[in-house]
Amino acid sequence: MTSENTVSGPVRVEGDIVETGGPRPVLGMFDAVALIVGIVVGAGIFSFPSLVAANTASPAMFILVWVLGGVVSLIGALCYAELASAFPSAGGDYHFLRRAFGEKFSFLFAWARMSVIQTGSVAILSFIFGDYASQLYNLGTYSPMIYASLIIAVLTAINILGIRFGAGTQKLLTVLQMTGITVVIVAGLFFAPAEVTAAAAEPVAATTTLGLVMVFVLLTFGGWNEAAYISAEMKKGRRQIAYALILGIFIITAVYVLINLAYMNVLGLGGMAASNAVAGDMMRAALGEGGAWLIGLLVALAALTSANATIFTGARTNYALGRDHPAFGLLGQWNERAQSPVNAFIIQGMISLALVGMSIWTRDGIQAIIDYTAPVFWFFLLMTGISLIVLRFREPDAERAFRVPLYPVTPIIFCLTSSYLLYSSIAYTGMGAFVGVAVLVLGGIILAAISFLTGSTDTNSLRRNNDEITPA
Repeated sequence: MTSENTVSGPVRVEGDIVETGGPRPVLGMFDAVALIVGIVVGAGIFSFPSLVAANTASPAMFILVWVLGGVVSLIGALCYAELASAFPSAGGDYHFLRRAFGEKFSFLFAWARMSVIQTGSVAILSFIFGDYASQLYNLGTYSPMIYASLIIAVLTAINILGIRFGAGTQKLLTVLQMTGITVVIVAGLFFAPAEVTAAAAEPVAATTTLGLVMVFVLLTFGGWNEAAYISAEMKKGRRQIAYALILGIFIITAVYVLINLAYMNVLGLGGMAASNAVAGDMMRAALGEGGAWLIGLLVALAALTSANATIFTGARTNYALGRDHPAFGLLGQWNERAQSPVNAFIIQGMISLALVGMSIWTRDGIQAIIDYTAPVFWFFLLMTGISLIVLRFREPDAERAFRVPLYPVTPIIFCLTSSYLLYSSIAYTGMGAFVGVAVLVLGGIILAAISFLTGSTDTNSLRRNNDEITPA
């Protein structure tokens, strides 16, 4: 049952889908940049630098790989900027893949994202928050799980209340997070005792293992592509999402370079490589135990910020899936009053809570869920890069408010990078990669069953004339 403020779903007329409602252009540049920065600058920047330092031969090379990570991410952002500005949709990657490769392929992506990738990310980020919150106030044996469940429920409820609540929460959390990171940078660069910086250890790596290093660096940069899921909700048209992506990458790169300079100024490469909690050790050396407590609070805030952004964008893929597939029609309802896919948020929250609940029996299994899904993530990111080239040929006359510079070199570099990370993620996860494959196989079985029962075919043009388009 739906209220007058809820779109009951798509209506088919002579083979096409006619929208009776959907996303509206209500987000500004600050909203988009806050989401991009908030989802990328997560807990990784407080742990991965030690792994990078352990495989880097010199301070100059250490900083250079972070700059290189920003350049590679910018190349990817430029590719996404063209796709998002040419084909704005709440479906994001799902929509691009659907136009380029058809309904069946995009269904597999949406299925993997809904069942493991995005919901798994929400669960893990919530657990990171729970782990650090439990250090401040422990709720008992299952304290991290209780905190994680509460965070998923609260953030889901906030986003259900409406896009302004969700986007407003994201802006507030991002501002608080960046304020805390600024304190860390200033403390490491300007307030560390002279004897601490003078005692910074020498580099421990004889050579730079560039391939391995870039895997860790690019994992830390991961998440900027989530901006594609709000491309149909930007106030000032298609080109604005391109600017938001580019500006977001520049901000993130600057933050990463500065915070790593702060780490290195206090600990040196050797100290960073030997640290299991590089940010905590740096702040403890610079400001004492109070500084270490601040880092715990900051990591919890970073996880909270990323979790909210992940919830915000994840539900939009589920909405697009429900909008295009009647079997998932419940997900394809858009609440006009809240300007959000309420049912998609609820289902996403339930799956995320189920994954958290599994931690009662296998805490390590929940923690490993991102490793298991990494090959699937990089595979679909690679295919999204390829979709840009395919759509240049398939839809040459489509209005492109932003065109990726140096085409086709830029998307080819992006595809090669994604291919390498796909290979690396398979090599790293080993047997874990088969879990992601199993999820895809299950999705394929479900799709085959739906096709058999409904007699539907792969109609790539199903929504081509009815996509969410904002003014140029």
